[in-house]
Amino acid sequence: MSAGTKIAVSGIAGRTRWLLFGLVVTAGILNLIDRQIISVLKPVIAQDLGWTDDDYGTLAAWFQGAAAFAFLFTGWIADRLGVKWANPIGVAAWSLAAIAHGWAHSMVHFILCRVSLGATEAMGTPTGIKTIATIFPPSLRSAGFGLGNAANSVGAVVAPLAIPVVALWWGWRGTFIAAGLVGLVWAALWLVATRRIDFAGREEAAPVSDGDQAPVYGPILKDRRTWAIAVAKVLSDATWWLLLFWMPDFFNRQFGLSGVDLGPPLAVAYGGAAIGSLVGGIVPARLLSRGHGLNRVRKGTLLVSALLVLPVPLALQTDNYWFAVGILALTLAAHQGFSTNLFALIADVTPHAKVGRVTSFGAFCGNLGGMAIAKIAGLTLAAGLGYLPLFLFAAISYLLGIGWIQLLLPRLQRA
Repeated sequence: MSAGTKIAVSGIAGRTRWLLFGLVVTAGILNLIDRQIISVLKPVIAQDLGWTDDDYGTLAAWFQGAAAFAFLFTGWIADRLGVKWANPIGVAAWSLAAIAHGWAHSMVHFILCRVSLGATEAMGTPTGIKTIATIFPPSLRSAGFGLGNAANSVGAVVAPLAIPVVALWWGWRGTFIAAGLVGLVWAALWLVATRRIDFAGREEAAPVSDGDQAPVYGPILKDRRTWAIAVAKVLSDATWWLLLFWMPDFFNRQFGLSGVDLGPPLAVAYGGAAIGSLVGGIVPARLLSRGHGLNRVRKGTLLVSALLVLPVPLALQTDNYWFAVGILALTLAAHQGFSTNLFALIADVTPHAKVGRVTSFGAFCGNLGGMAIAKIAGLTLAAGLGYLPLFLFAAISYLLGIGWIQLLLPRLQRA
């Protein structure tokens, strides 16, 4: 085979497929690490720059708001560019935004950096979902999403362990710069790995109308399937973002943990997210392969995940922080089981040519929920109300989400 010969993605060897999957997973890990630096190092940065709880909540809300509105366009960008180019462009863009944090000195500077990071990291979700849907056949996509979510959770486990150590060496500014440089290296590796692969055949398998070529959401917004996913994302992602941004502060406020002492509890809690992703992806895939119906498998998994979140307020009722870690690990595991099957549901019921935009719109709505909860959390804590109102909402958010899906989609059918 000549050096210039292209290989169709459907014909790539298993080793190459898993190499691409590994790169996609690594991009997700980098995405999580870049956004988590600020939460893990919040006590240090807040002391250095004089932030209040409300200031931090404002920064989190700006990040979520930028990501939310960017999602209105990043799905279309992913559909238009295709996975070959959307991946390196997205990772390089958010890596440059992460690097910029190293030179931020004022609240305005940080707001600009958070807005840039949120907007560019919005490329990660639709591109990752579209890439997995492209490189895996339908029978393996649920497992692919689950494995991807589980591996991405490694980023959430690694971050609280690695970030404080890097910050001890190079300070919080150097930590942002180092993470961004790793992302730029990733973009170069992706271009090398895919230089001979032709993704066009798989990505253009479904007919694309002129309307599908435009960054418009009219046909998508008229579809009940879109709104079933979108509202469920608002409700479930609000809890995820609450914990992602505020869990280090919860352990600091509730148990006095800070710095490297935060690492093990956060790593264990996010380890639960990895387990939830694996179980939530592999078990439904096996049930579907054995002939169980799509409707029963997807909704059953979503319901079990929702029920497992109910005990989260108990984390406030203990003096033993490892018991609280266990409760929050269970909550994060349940979230990832819910999220994995919600993403798989998009691929199940959405025409392939629209997967990027439906994923992006769902992520847009989920980030609006995250934006709201970030600001509400800051105001709630600043008012001295503590975490109880926030955890009570978290306990019922997933049940509300599965109830909404059942209302709009009584029976699930593949696209």
